[in-house]
Amino acid sequence: MKVFIQTLGCEKNTVDSENAAKILTDAGCTIAQDPQDADCFIVNTCGFIHDAKQQSIEAIFDLSRIKTEGKKLIVTGCLSQRYAKELSAEMPEVDAFLGVNDYLKLPEIVLGNRTERTLCSLAGKPYEELGGRVLSTVPWSRSIKIAEGCSNICSYCAIPFIRGKYRSRQPEAIINEAQKLAEEGCKEIVIIAQDVTFYGRDLGLKEVLPKLLKDLCRIEGIEWIRLMYCYEDEITEGLIQTIKDEPKICHYLDIPIQHCSGRILKAMNRKSTPESIWSTITNLRKQIPDIAIRTTLITGFPGETKEDFKELYDFVKEAGFDRLGAFAYSKEEGTKAAEMPGQVRKDVKERRRDRIMELQREISLRHNQALVGRTFKVLVEAQDDENTYTGRTFMDAPEIDNSVIFTSKKALQPGSFAQVRITDAFDYDISGEAVF
Repeated sequence: MKVFIQTLGCEKNTVDSENAAKILTDAGCTIAQDPQDADCFIVNTCGFIHDAKQQSIEAIFDLSRIKTEGKKLIVTGCLSQRYAKELSAEMPEVDAFLGVNDYLKLPEIVLGNRTERTLCSLAGKPYEELGGRVLSTVPWSRSIKIAEGCSNICSYCAIPFIRGKYRSRQPEAIINEAQKLAEEGCKEIVIIAQDVTFYGRDLGLKEVLPKLLKDLCRIEGIEWIRLMYCYEDEITEGLIQTIKDEPKICHYLDIPIQHCSGRILKAMNRKSTPESIWSTITNLRKQIPDIAIRTTLITGFPGETKEDFKELYDFVKEAGFDRLGAFAYSKEEGTKAAEMPGQVRKDVKERRRDRIMELQREISLRHNQALVGRTFKVLVEAQDDENTYTGRTFMDAPEIDNSVIFTSKKALQPGSFAQVRITDAFDYDISGEAVF
């Protein structure tokens, strides 16, 4: 049986799809790269915000159009977990809807005769290991999921309803996975979870993330370790010290603060305050002067006034984040924010988002211009032509951040590292030449 898997959404979904591929290949299936060659289609959906839901539904319909008699179409992931009954009634062409906790049931659906159309279990305790991954993207940069679910209950977010409460993986399982990835040629490990800095707290442990990072740093072959989705209120002195002390840990932190207005942060049910955010940013930059800080913001949250937005705009201008993404608030049913008064008009939310991103473009250009003349270690991602390559610095996470376009007199292999002197700067990218 040849199975095609289409993945939508975040890196956590990519890891889930790779787990699913391993489960299926262990059961005797082959993973197809082209849907036209497949006997079964699996769509791993995202259900986080409206646009992601729409993209997932379109992907399901696209595959249903090429589904012929005898072939199967299976929907998994967040959208399926949240809306399986509704989707089942509206999409008779789909053979089964599986949730985010049901990947181990895939072989009996794909290869067997199990007839239930909706199999969406609730999250259990503890974290369920799925037995490995079949890698679907480049081998040199891999994400490792260290936990599942979330216990923060932000008022705008449906993730706790979809994926359940926070469940940390055992450190041994994470280390073993990282070791295997290193043996397969991985150079960069990207640590992901809905909230990386909460790791171990559900197990009653404190300061366990620094120890995990130190153990990962001992793995031969891994050169970069990158931290994503670190909540500001959980960035401890122990974590900062570990980042300082361990050369393999990138001086990069993704801190999704979402807003800076105390009133809006409280309405979002965030633990951060304007004072704690400034304190954390100041402390990080004092202790790690070359730290690259990425953040994400939400514009147009219910009740956001012109004054709140001005406070946010001025904050972005003063903070000067190295990397930033802004999103217009998406009203998600079942969340507390969806029922709040003061819902902001769509055009206002989007205009505010665009103003933030225009400001960030100017900030990004200034930061990039300050890099000209300096030399950086760059992870080579692709060869564009005979002498031109694309790569990333420690300041840039895969897929979402800036790139380095550079020339080299010597041939380089994707997945290797090069020393690159920066010669020019643009809004979001920089260019240069390899030095030997």
